[in-house]
Amino acid sequence: MADVLEIAGTRIEPGERRRVGIPIADSYGQGTATLNVVVVRGRRPGPVLFVSAAVHGDELNGVEIVRRLLEQKALRRLRGTLLAVPIVNVFGFTNQSRYLPDRRDLNRSFPGSPTGSLASRVANSFMTEVVAHATHGIDLHTGGLHRTNLPQIRACLDDDETRRLAHAFGVPVILDSSLRDGSLREAVRERDLPVLLYEAGEALRLDEIAVRAGMRGVLAVMRALEMLPRRAARRHDATSVVARRSFWVRSPSGGMLLSSLRLGHRVKRGEELGRIASPVQGDLTSVTTPAGGIVIGRATLPLVYEGDALFHIAVVDDAELVAGEVEAFRAALHPDGLADEPLRDGEDSGDRASG
Repeated sequence: MADVLEIAGTRIEPGERRRVGIPIADSYGQGTATLNVVVVRGRRPGPVLFVSAAVHGDELNGVEIVRRLLEQKALRRLRGTLLAVPIVNVFGFTNQSRYLPDRRDLNRSFPGSPTGSLASRVANSFMTEVVAHATHGIDLHTGGLHRTNLPQIRACLDDDETRRLAHAFGVPVILDSSLRDGSLREAVRERDLPVLLYEAGEALRLDEIAVRAGMRGVLAVMRALEMLPRRAARRHDATSVVARRSFWVRSPSGGMLLSSLRLGHRVKRGEELGRIASPVQGDLTSVTTPAGGIVIGRATLPLVYEGDALFHIAVVDDAELVAGEVEAFRAALHPDGLADEPLRDGEDSGDRASG
């Protein structure tokens, strides 16, 4: 770790904490939009971890995770540097939109260019002013509009350090996920930086369990990197199972989806996941799965077209074991279920201070 870190012309010394505004683009009538980075530097050298949220502007859980992270008293004992970016896509966040005003997906625009489209310029600013200083990264996401995800890690597990940190994060399911062209994860991996993508919850919604799980996971990764002091294992720490593939079950017809299937549910090949009710003809069409596994994502809007993605199934070796882990994980993180970890604003907790 360099003695002096400089971001957008601002110098941050070891032991300092500063918010740095990175000018990214002029907008009409509102001056220059700014990408805010909160830099927390420990007095001792160590890894440089970026934690980013709202690359998709409508994904809110990560924004709250970053806010809570920055309130942790444990950061007083930080070793290394934390680069916390609560809102990457500031334009989409302002407009409650996944995309930028140029209608591009920021997470398909990396590494970007200083002379390209608006999305490309935002991506370039993030890469040059944040990622360029980092040794590791965590990118926080949710499901899309009207889709919710079980807390999960997506990562390229062919890298030993990435695999170690994915298991350290401590969620029941790790999806060995290929890289998407233009994604932040792809751009970071091309620089040989280990990076995790955390998925949990739904766009435009705050999910307390998803926020707690993410908060706890980020702190666990920081401990694994020796940025924070280690702690004793807790009885509700999750055992992660790797899924090598996943698939979506799609709607066989249009209508209203009738299903009470929960995230984390174990399903068997041929099992009925729900039914599609025709509001005009009155008939019901069964929705079944071609293979067994664990439900890690599902549609939340009951109105569906034929072909719509309804249930995301992760294929795992022992689905029954994973389903049990999910239930224990969910119970431990429930607002009323942390008897051994009180909800106070203290160090090492993943609590609300006010996801």
